[in-house]
Amino acid sequence: MLDDRKTAILSAVVQEYIATALPVGSTHIAAAPGVRVSSATVRNEMAVLEQEGYLVQPHTSAGRIPTDKGYRFFVDHLGTPGLVDSSTKATIGDFFRSTHGRLEEMLHRTSDLLARMTNYAAVVVGPQAGGMEVRSAQLVGLSSTMATVVVVFGNGGVESEPIALPEDTSDAQLAAASAHLASQLNGRALSTVAAALPSGDEVVDRLCADALEALRHRSSDEHVYVGGTSAMASAFDAVEIVRDVLRTLEQQILVVSLIGDLVDRGLSVAIGVEHGVEPLAACSVIVAPILVDGEHRGSVGVLGPTRMNYPQAMATVEVVSDHLGRRLEDN
Repeated sequence: MLDDRKTAILSAVVQEYIATALPVGSTHIAAAPGVRVSSATVRNEMAVLEQEGYLVQPHTSAGRIPTDKGYRFFVDHLGTPGLVDSSTKATIGDFFRSTHGRLEEMLHRTSDLLARMTNYAAVVVGPQAGGMEVRSAQLVGLSSTMATVVVVFGNGGVESEPIALPEDTSDAQLAAASAHLASQLNGRALSTVAAALPSGDEVVDRLCADALEALRHRSSDEHVYVGGTSAMASAFDAVEIVRDVLRTLEQQILVVSLIGDLVDRGLSVAIGVEHGVEPLAACSVIVAPILVDGEHRGSVGVLGPTRMNYPQAMATVEVVSDHLGRRLEDN
């Protein structure tokens, strides 16, 4: 554990480097609030912090910058909870009060909002449709050989999947299948319906079984929305890092696994290699769960350089996830 003086110096170095992205020298830190010691004393303490792995000197005669260990200590011990200013709170509140339409559109716009609020890449992992109550379900004929099953969920989400029609399916049989499917699904979660009850019509039963199978496959997918990727291009000097980060963000399965793993591990902040995704080793991830009626229904997060403003980003992610969860509850 660091003593009070080393703690104050490390805090000052982290905050200065976050603000400037330049190696921090002892002269500047000596005058920082909470430090107030000579430059020589600061140099000695910074040398000890370097030996202990909290700081590193990128170039000879240059100042020092925090390591992942230094950022971790800052987040765990130094970073007082950030405050979202009144203007940002108002913007977030107005957004969720005025956003209407399909769930997918709202989640996509939420990722863009969070990216604008933080200037980092934002990720929203929406709820799986299978756990949501079905508001309405119907089968709609597209041609003599194809139909689509459309389900509207209680949270405003809409899923649709095409299915093949048995040969010579009549309009009456399609309508009967649509009505039977609705009677089996409306007011229930899709995941609780193993199979539709027999209707007495073989064609109707086959259509309902095919519709359920198509929906079950689709509803197991998690909706992932990434906003603000352009902000990452200016966050790093090395082009190779930018390419690795952008390429990784394009892989939705990897992003979902990353966010889900952090939530499962109880982490709200993963710094550098802590998250275990090598192409993102120069990044930190901040996540918060989306809670709907007390249940975890998705996640909200931001991804940025390890030199991110942790207190502010953590506070903003928390406010957005809280608003989103309450909006889903209202729906």
